[in-house]
Amino acid sequence: MTTRYRVEYALKTHRRDQLIEWIKGLLAVPFVLHSQPTAAYDDRQDVLVKMASTAHRRYAEIFHDVEDLINDHITHQKGGTHRRSKLKLLVPSVGVFFTPLLLEEAFEYQDKQRRISSRRFVPPSFNDIRLILNSAQILSLVRGGPLQLVTFDGDVTLYDDGQSLTADNPVIPRILSLLARGTKVGIVTAAGYTEAKKYYGRLQGLLDAIKTAVALQQMTNPELIILGGESNFLFQLDISSEYLLRYVERSEWLLPEMQQWAEEDIQALLDVGEKALRECISGMELSAEIVRKERAVGIIPTTAPNSRKFTREQLEETVLVTQQIVEMSPAARKLPFCAFNGGNDVFVDIGDKGWGVLACQRYLGGIDGSNTLHVGDQFLSAGANDFKARLACTTAWIASPGETVQLLDELTTHSHGTR
Repeated sequence: MTTRYRVEYALKTHRRDQLIEWIKGLLAVPFVLHSQPTAAYDDRQDVLVKMASTAHRRYAEIFHDVEDLINDHITHQKGGTHRRSKLKLLVPSVGVFFTPLLLEEAFEYQDKQRRISSRRFVPPSFNDIRLILNSAQILSLVRGGPLQLVTFDGDVTLYDDGQSLTADNPVIPRILSLLARGTKVGIVTAAGYTEAKKYYGRLQGLLDAIKTAVALQQMTNPELIILGGESNFLFQLDISSEYLLRYVERSEWLLPEMQQWAEEDIQALLDVGEKALRECISGMELSAEIVRKERAVGIIPTTAPNSRKFTREQLEETVLVTQQIVEMSPAARKLPFCAFNGGNDVFVDIGDKGWGVLACQRYLGGIDGSNTLHVGDQFLSAGANDFKARLACTTAWIASPGETVQLLDELTTHSHGTR
């Protein structure tokens, strides 16, 4: 008998976002009906102009209708009947919306950037829709605001995978601008360190830049925190400290629900995760070694001369197998966990970024999800550790550090436009 997990992998549903795929399907109809691929052989430019105009109008109408469906879903949310919203019936996996999404206006903005309506051979893509959703979220936060907290993932969001935030990174002046405007910043990362020195090593460019800006009186009392290990270790900016960070004891920031996580259950869950990872190493003959930490367990490549790099499929298989095994354990019924693909490793962490963002919100004064934006690169339903942040706040899905810079520039552009 074929298991549900095998079927899911075969269909690659774990590598899709159902809302984006649904919108993509809606947009495919006007593209097929109105694109003019044969216009490449036609000298009449008016044909292309009319095609772009018609496609633009039809795309805008679709985004307007989807925007209305989301507003209806939010109305149902407030009444506790969101499971009966029309959008929920059309896209069963759709979750919580913390704000409306200004999709029609966001499409107008992105169409000028990406010329989606003018394309004759390439229909609106996954990335087109992902960026339109990001723009819609930014517009909503700017208009409905205030935006009080922005949290960031680390790898692939602020810097390239496995790298550090160096002084020449273009995202640094954008984050400084956020802090100067009074917006609080959190970095919610899978990297789980108990020493400020190690986070300083990863974020030195940003931390040194903040120290300099404070010394030059370009900002006062910037509020930046780092929550490592998804939701396990909190550090706060402290300009007077050697490494510019101060460790915050768990008793000062843990949510009441997190205080109920018993140490014996934590270790029991990590034991199950470690056993599952060892089975994957054996079954797929991975060149990997186990790393056991205080609140996480994972596999990393060995340093042996003949070791083989993990393939994407091996990483995905390891995540799905480990997640299934851990989910079925008694410990998983007592506390949350996150199994994720780090690009060249797989880890099981206690808690997840949903809890991490919630902890940041509480520690920084009780900020609401509708006034918080989490920026990350991993939002697929399996093996993606930013996914659970959608339960805590609004989100923006980026694909590279360069997109993070563009997103923050867009936030500044729209903010200036509202003045």
